[in-house]
Amino acid sequence: MATTRILNSSDTPPTEYDRAPTYSRMIRDRDVYVPMRDGVKICVDIYRPDTTEKLPALLAFAIYNKDIQGPDVTETLPPQPAWTPLWTGPQEAGDTHFLVSRGYVHIIGSPRAVGKSEGGGSRQWDSYDLIEWIAAQPWCDGNVGMVGISGFGAEQFHVAKQQPPHLKAIFPFDPRGAYGTLGSFREEYPGGVLHLFRYLVGHFSAMHQHRGAPGQLPEPKESYWREAMANPDYRMYPNVLNMIAQKGQHMPPIFDMFIDPYEKPGTVEQAEADLAKIKIPFYTGSGWYGYTYKTHLNGAQNYFAAADAPKKLMFTGPAHLERPFHSFHREMLRWFDHWLRGIDTDVMREPPVKFWVMGENRWRTATNWPLPETQWTKLYLDSWERLSAEPFIPSSVDQYVPPDAFVQMPLTQTKVIQKLRYMTDPLPDDVLVAGPMSLTLFAEIDQEDTNWFVIVKDVGPDASVMSVREGEREPPSDLPEREVTRGWLKASLRQTDPKRSKPWKPWHVLTRDSRKAIVPGEINEYQIEITATANMFRKGHRICIEIASMDSPTGVAGATNAEYVPYHICSSKTVMHKIYHDAERPSHVLLPVIPI
Repeated sequence: MATTRILNSSDTPPTEYDRAPTYSRMIRDRDVYVPMRDGVKICVDIYRPDTTEKLPALLAFAIYNKDIQGPDVTETLPPQPAWTPLWTGPQEAGDTHFLVSRGYVHIIGSPRAVGKSEGGGSRQWDSYDLIEWIAAQPWCDGNVGMVGISGFGAEQFHVAKQQPPHLKAIFPFDPRGAYGTLGSFREEYPGGVLHLFRYLVGHFSAMHQHRGAPGQLPEPKESYWREAMANPDYRMYPNVLNMIAQKGQHMPPIFDMFIDPYEKPGTVEQAEADLAKIKIPFYTGSGWYGYTYKTHLNGAQNYFAAADAPKKLMFTGPAHLERPFHSFHREMLRWFDHWLRGIDTDVMREPPVKFWVMGENRWRTATNWPLPETQWTKLYLDSWERLSAEPFIPSSVDQYVPPDAFVQMPLTQTKVIQKLRYMTDPLPDDVLVAGPMSLTLFAEIDQEDTNWFVIVKDVGPDASVMSVREGEREPPSDLPEREVTRGWLKASLRQTDPKRSKPWKPWHVLTRDSRKAIVPGEINEYQIEITATANMFRKGHRICIEIASMDSPTGVAGATNAEYVPYHICSSKTVMHKIYHDAERPSHVLLPVIPI
């Protein structure tokens, strides 16, 4: 049986690899215009060692403005932790000084219609053409890799499918979703529940946009727009309504998604065919923080599972990476020295999966993801908000077990989030949960739709006992608790694809045609995917599952305090939710328990 291997505790990926800087001076060529195959010129900055040697190059290319990325920025804005006021998500191209000093040319660019790059035409082949242009330059030895996270990671997988001859390896950490082009609806909006991450982070973009009175849209977009404008859930959020009312002149990609919030037919089949084209060595991953906006954490796992190439996967700790991005560059150096320089760095002889375990606060490695040694374990929802290893057993044939219930009023009337909370007893031993998970829920609502939110928490330590004595009839109200991950599902998009679904990963059909309104009062089964995590629930702690249907902005006027912790579009109606947990309807969570 395969087992995990424990590595020493660290806040960075464990590697002793490094090379001393060999170049002290840098040549900076800014605003270089490179023609694409259709004549449109894109704008890049080139940073290279001051030498006549031909060297390998690392391209960072994404939708974010290159002018907020390079070494000039870090001279006045050193890397900021995520909780500081000047941390800005899109600064993701990498540490130029580190890369150049160790003998790599660092190129940072923006696609057409972004920043200083010219617009017009399709950007489909921009990264391919730029890679081949770089390989032909007098300062390049013909070996090209790609760096950068998030949008820069998405671009790497996009061009990897196109197989440019001179692209030798990529490091697409925090990529977007695998089931689409440069991202996917499925992985960014699991269960079809819309959130405002793209809208919020879009305020930092440099996309060229149109102005003037909004005009008629081509069908079916005009009809979709009218439908969106009439949607009471959208109209509840003035900032969302304002964006939609501008008919795509403000944040066009976000507008398109909001008026047609579904996966397009054929997307999955096309993506599966494209994923088979990835043969370039890649090192992907994300941080456990990524469950808040989903796309990076979900995408990294799906790319790793679907692509057949030399590959590695890494999951980092619960905090966002610093910006400007400079984390784990020694791991990147180890990767590119192996693939672009032919140096034996031992990177491909270690286990392919590396992950940080919260609660234990140390690194582990594994042979695959999900871990082959996983013991898939069910915990059942029970009365009095308990979470039990044993399913409900009736004391008589016709025993009736009433459902649990909560009523959620909309944000127009309250900011109080109602929920049901199910907890285990204090654990007798440490329990390691590492991998994807799911919740099977039997439930009834009194409206045509709702959102299901599932929150997994680590609660405790708890030394209390439950008894009839005063003060011991319920768990203490002041127990420490830490949110670990979440899952989401729009009730009307509950249909699953049995051929693609797994017990721990229900595959929902998220097309417009698959939407089916709920019959009020009808009990339905919902399979809810919960975003993967790795957490050590310590002895004396409790595993907690919360079920809710709403969240809210953390600021006012539709604003939030951190764009990477977005809120969701919730129901504008008051909804009664009933949760069933009896012999015929055994609502339960499926956990990936790892032997320790």
